[in-house]
Amino acid sequence: MEEHTDTAKSKQEHYYQKIIKKTQTGITFPKELREELFQTEDDIFFKLIVPKEKDQIILKILSPEEVERINSQASSTPKTPEKKKKKHKKDTPEPKWGEYFIYDFKNQDKIKSILESAYYKFAENPEELDDAMGRVKYALVSFLSSIKTENSKLYFSVIKFLGDVIKSFNYPEIIDWMYEKVIPNIESKFLYELSLLELVELSVNFKNFEQAELYVQDILNHLEKYSEGEKYNIMNTFTQLIKTVREFEERGNIPEIIKEKLIEYEAKFVNIDNKIQLIEFLEDLRFIEDAYHLIEDLLKELPSEDHRIKEVRKIKERLKEKPL
Repeated sequence: MEEHTDTAKSKQEHYYQKIIKKTQTGITFPKELREELFQTEDDIFFKLIVPKEKDQIILKILSPEEVERINSQASSTPKTPEKKKKKHKKDTPEPKWGEYFIYDFKNQDKIKSILESAYYKFAENPEELDDAMGRVKYALVSFLSSIKTENSKLYFSVIKFLGDVIKSFNYPEIIDWMYEKVIPNIESKFLYELSLLELVELSVNFKNFEQAELYVQDILNHLEKYSEGEKYNIMNTFTQLIKTVREFEERGNIPEIIKEKLIEYEAKFVNIDNKIQLIEFLEDLRFIEDAYHLIEDLLKELPSEDHRIKEVRKIKERLKEKPL
């Protein structure tokens, strides 16, 4: 009778209760509760509390204003255990902070501290993967700001960090996770493309060409987001992409995918210098015949007094001497 009374009382005190199970992938909110509480696609932030007794996990929903206020307070710095002078294996590589933090952003030092602890968890053994990834996820959500560019720099630094972890400790399965969980949040066009380039390189290193081709196609599709006046950004994207791809010994169908876009933009652009550069990109990817036909057409279009005639003829002769 007493147990029945406690159950009835509990139902009166709580809006919702249900027994759920922690699985290998974590804890999932029941579908009916998600639909009731999280009706929008906006990010939802929580304050996680575990009492000293460790018999409860409390999640408090926070407003964006509360998140900003808490993150700005020094007292909100996560309490980390005192660092033990742990000796790492002599052959364990060290984090390359200069390669991860290319662009400075707020809370960089706090992020670095969390990622450092994650790095050595990744280094220990695959059994520590969940722990290491948990730290990375914490770093990704705990120090976001209201400034989109700051958040993009944070995401990009984590992409660079995980890229090094993947290569150093052989965790190719993390590549998919980065593509699904981190890349979509990067709102800087430039850093979005650089991050995808990181994934292209990682996938090629692990001989996953199908995956790499998907990321290359995403970069090329992203070019459509630039306006007519942003040709410089389009050309810069092609430059970075060609620079990355031509270093690969094995490239799958990546060059063919890029070729189609180069030919498309060469026809679309009016600027002669841009057209010349796009044709030279085809040459870099070893599409000599395509480059030769385009440079021939361009030579016919140029007025005889154009100062670039000599340069275009030189490119044509160079292409003529190369094997197809």
